[in-house]
Amino acid sequence: MGVLEEFTGPLSQQFSQLSTASQAGIAVVGVVLISVIVNVLQQILFKNPNEPPVVFHWFPIIGSTITYGMDPPRFFHEMRAKYGDIFTFILLGKKTTVYVGPAGNDFILNGKLKDVSAEDIYTVLTTPVFGKDVVYDCPNSKLMEQKKFMKVALTTPAFQKYVPIIADEVTSYFKKCPDFKGQSGVANIPKNMAELTIFTASHSLQGKEVRSRFDEGIAALYHDLDMGFTPVNFMLHWVPLPWNARRDRAQRTIANIYMDIIKERRAKGNNDGSEDIMWHLMNATYKNGVKVPDHEVAHMLIALLMAGQHSSSSTSAWIMLRLASRPDITEALYREQVEALGEDLPPLTYEDLAKLPLNQNIIKETLRLHAPIHSILRAVKSPMQVPGTKYVVPTSHQLLAAAGVSATDPKYFPEPDLWEPTRWNKDSPIAPSVVQDAAAEEEKIDYGYGLVSKGANSPYLPFGAGRHRCIGEQFANLQLQVITAMIVRMFKFRNVDGSNRVIGTDYASLFSRPLEPANIHWEKRNW
Repeated sequence: MGVLEEFTGPLSQQFSQLSTASQAGIAVVGVVLISVIVNVLQQILFKNPNEPPVVFHWFPIIGSTITYGMDPPRFFHEMRAKYGDIFTFILLGKKTTVYVGPAGNDFILNGKLKDVSAEDIYTVLTTPVFGKDVVYDCPNSKLMEQKKFMKVALTTPAFQKYVPIIADEVTSYFKKCPDFKGQSGVANIPKNMAELTIFTASHSLQGKEVRSRFDEGIAALYHDLDMGFTPVNFMLHWVPLPWNARRDRAQRTIANIYMDIIKERRAKGNNDGSEDIMWHLMNATYKNGVKVPDHEVAHMLIALLMAGQHSSSSTSAWIMLRLASRPDITEALYREQVEALGEDLPPLTYEDLAKLPLNQNIIKETLRLHAPIHSILRAVKSPMQVPGTKYVVPTSHQLLAAAGVSATDPKYFPEPDLWEPTRWNKDSPIAPSVVQDAAAEEEKIDYGYGLVSKGANSPYLPFGAGRHRCIGEQFANLQLQVITAMIVRMFKFRNVDGSNRVIGTDYASLFSRPLEPANIHWEKRNW
């Protein structure tokens, strides 16, 4: 005891002589150090053999959050190489179990309602963006009814009407846009594609009346809404941070635009007999006999447009950036139209799109490498046995599906990092034949809003799978095909420096987009 006192006495004396701030600092460091040691020992000594392996991490709560957030796809690939297809990491203090590959996609995305929940995860993000009582701010059964209401705007007859509308919007936009004055120049293309997708989607899906209220400022508001999906908002969605303030202002502004139009329509009636999605929702009734309230109509219209905005604007930007890196593909697209449709390039029709396979493959290949959503989360409501393994995922975990991992797996896609649209040709040496076979055998199921593919057998799921598969998948494909076809008629692209490089990815939101500025050089054709 005397020896201990002899050793600690001087230390205690020195500690007492420090300022209060210094003492507090030393105490904090001590607490952090102890927590790190305890955390590491727990990982080493108390592994649960019946749960997936946990990614090693130094700090509790933080875990792998920073590494994951910097580059999620890279994180998934590296952890998969180290731990296998199933592993757990700490994300903002929550144990998050990742299961990659087609089996993992099926396990998570086609999970039963009694086992998994999207609502419990996403409502803190979606409710401030879309508004109350829609999407995840309502029971799943009500969401399925809302999806069924929306499908009236997603039929083949509707698509036939949309193609000329979208084509005219593209032509009009580039004639008026100051970024494309003259014969050639440089443009930050993500900004332009964000505006263009809002204009084409609002006009085609929601009519001329809505489109007339939308300008470039609305595209900026939708960007502010999109930033409401910042990952940190899983915890801080309620905090009056700058991006949350912009999100809330944008939601109120756009909702008020829709509410004003609804009020005007109810006052004057449907004299011309038109049947667009707004009229349909204004007169829709739930199965329980309750008519859809006006505020839900407005919030569903925000969700409908938003669902396409964040994915289609980023995908269309990636398409243009990829074309700038491959001018040969741009010219091949142009020649495809000339040969299939005629030298005079007549107005584009819905039926014309089937004659342009390369144009279709551009969309497929871009979505393969640039999946709009890199992580899909589900809350675990009951312990889930992982088939074929000893693992059971407990309710203290959340599940994460990363369909982009299998879409860049060399097992399914030879030379997976290569952007090569011709790989989708059947005779291509790098054709994803496994995907084509799986697509032909896809099981379909009706969750209450019509048949959708379960997607269980496919490593290529850019629009998700199961009950929450994107209902706008066909519209997104149509919109992107028309935008691409029309832009190729009007422009040639190349990288500003003449290289074939492609810009990096911005993961600040849950939705992957190009890092800005993402400038490309454009040159007008004599069209």
